[in-house]
Amino acid sequence: MVQILGLTAFMLIGGIVGLVVVADKYKPLLALLIVIVNSVLTSIPSIAALVGVTQSGILFIPHILGNVIVSIDPLSAWFILIINFTSINGVLFGRGYLKSYSHLGTNLELHWVFYTLFHLSMLWVCMLENGLAFIIAWELMSLSSLFLVIFEYQNKETLKAGINYMVQMHLSVLFLTVGILWLYMETGSFDFSGLADLPDERSSIWPFVMLFIGFAIKAGFIPFHTWLPHAHPAAPSHISGVMSGVIVKLGIYGIFRIIAHLRADFYVIGGVILALSLLTALYGIINAALKCDFKRMLAFCTIENIGIIGIGIGIGLMGKGNGNTVMMVFGFGAALLHTLNHSLFKSLLFFGAGSVYQQTHTRYIERLGGLAKQMPITAVFFLIGALAIGGLPPFNGFVSEYLIYSGLVKGLGDLSSISGIVLFILTIAGLALVGGMSLLTFTKTFGLMFLGNPRAKLQHEPKESPFSMHLPQYLIVLAMLSIAIFPGFYLNYAMKVVTALFPMDIPNLPPSYPGVVENISMVGRVCLLFLVLLSALLGIRWLFSRKRESYKYETWGCGYVAPVVKAQYTGRSFSRSFGDLFNFMVNEKKEYKKISKAELYPGRRSFSTFYFDVLERYCIKPVARRMGLVLNYFQFIQNGRIQSYVIYGLFFIILVFLGTVFNIIN
Repeated sequence: MVQILGLTAFMLIGGIVGLVVVADKYKPLLALLIVIVNSVLTSIPSIAALVGVTQSGILFIPHILGNVIVSIDPLSAWFILIINFTSINGVLFGRGYLKSYSHLGTNLELHWVFYTLFHLSMLWVCMLENGLAFIIAWELMSLSSLFLVIFEYQNKETLKAGINYMVQMHLSVLFLTVGILWLYMETGSFDFSGLADLPDERSSIWPFVMLFIGFAIKAGFIPFHTWLPHAHPAAPSHISGVMSGVIVKLGIYGIFRIIAHLRADFYVIGGVILALSLLTALYGIINAALKCDFKRMLAFCTIENIGIIGIGIGIGLMGKGNGNTVMMVFGFGAALLHTLNHSLFKSLLFFGAGSVYQQTHTRYIERLGGLAKQMPITAVFFLIGALAIGGLPPFNGFVSEYLIYSGLVKGLGDLSSISGIVLFILTIAGLALVGGMSLLTFTKTFGLMFLGNPRAKLQHEPKESPFSMHLPQYLIVLAMLSIAIFPGFYLNYAMKVVTALFPMDIPNLPPSYPGVVENISMVGRVCLLFLVLLSALLGIRWLFSRKRESYKYETWGCGYVAPVVKAQYTGRSFSRSFGDLFNFMVNEKKEYKKISKAELYPGRRSFSTFYFDVLERYCIKPVARRMGLVLNYFQFIQNGRIQSYVIYGLFFIILVFLGTVFNIIN
């Protein structure tokens, strides 16, 4: 494992030098080569780990970190394979997407350099056991992704989103550092496995809480979600796809890593995570349903799906606390499987959104319409992603959501406390509500973007994206269909991860497990039959109509075809009743200037409405403003004078000396 770590680092250094030296037109190809080589180097031991052979080694770094365990166990392997597949697709799509930015030579060069660093740092996060080494890799991941987000740093709004992202990612690093140092003070170990050695006291839960908050910020649980709706619209679409598909999942990876070593309060912690996750899913999809910026909408859908993954984790922990193996297996297994599923259909949706943005130069769905005629392949890909994220067969989202429902239903009868029963019933109802609202969200988005007529005159006539941008989407759809048709295969390896994490708690799979797998497999076979029949019908239709002349007509306009484009149904009118129903969670702001009584002949007026993030406006921003006011009092410390900085250093040395003399510092 140490050799593999060294080879990946060597590939990174050599790749960065190559990306600086080679001509601009070869940079994307070189970046693709680096990502593929590092993916192969790490995927081979990952596949071996999933089969049952954990790969590990020790890297000795004297005077700094000491012995650092480098390991790929089944949990690491699951996430490494997801990272590699998504990252390769990101490069493939980015090659075509960034061609329109060829005039930004420096931006492109930095972009591919940081992309290779970003990919490798995510792999290192999954491979390092030592907490301090993990923090270094985590920080590299955060900084490299920051530079990817601010690709168009010449844009003021992009820089603003990047600063917001940087601040929140460093809050994550702060909580993780505090948790790891607290763990070291309690156990004398920097490894996450030290959580198992914490004293069996109520106060010893705090290192876990610090670590959980640090990972929850990265994952996007509420109220730590506010970086997502800003970073995704600012970043290039292939970066949004990789970030939503992978980087938020490393928060989930961290949560799995720490709960595997938890030794107490499983039922209570699981209940808290379950309730938080349900609120996250509901809050994310309610906000998504009201957004007219399609990339911001997809960002809130990421928050929704993180909530669904968290529900699985909560069910698993409550099952562990209750001694219910069924809940554990289905909860944790569903969370892992939905992590994979979401990485696929969300990157597919972001790639589709990127194709639309590249051709239309707008993210506002109220300006779009009728794109299915100019971009039919993109429309089909986006529709597939929309059906999958809604949890509908024959696509993969159904499989993991079915497992979550199975864990809830089968665990409901084993609960003895009223609070647990109520929580499970609310979760079942909430999940059903989330699924319905997801369909509403994508019905609105797909309908306004791809159906109807154009709502505004664009800079140029949109056309279909090139094959280089479609290739990764074909690969993603194939992977999605393979999960839907052969769910038992993927579920089998997800169960291997769960049993490796909790070997003492799950000595054998529960008797009901084969029945659920058989049910899912039956759904897969029905989906396969449906796809075969659909393909056959389309093939027969093509055979009979291929030689006939085709005609295009206007679609039926319900007895009236509006002569004005703006008379079409809008996203605002589509979701207004929904917004009024949930106005206790989402607020609407109106911007207009009233006509005064003195204006006898009023001029032209504008009126606009938009929904804003309630938690961000009323919780996060007030705290940030107050912190800014407090920190302004310390601006004198950073005054730009070298003499002052030298004095600070001397003052620190004197403090350390005095602390040593008086035995304050040992």
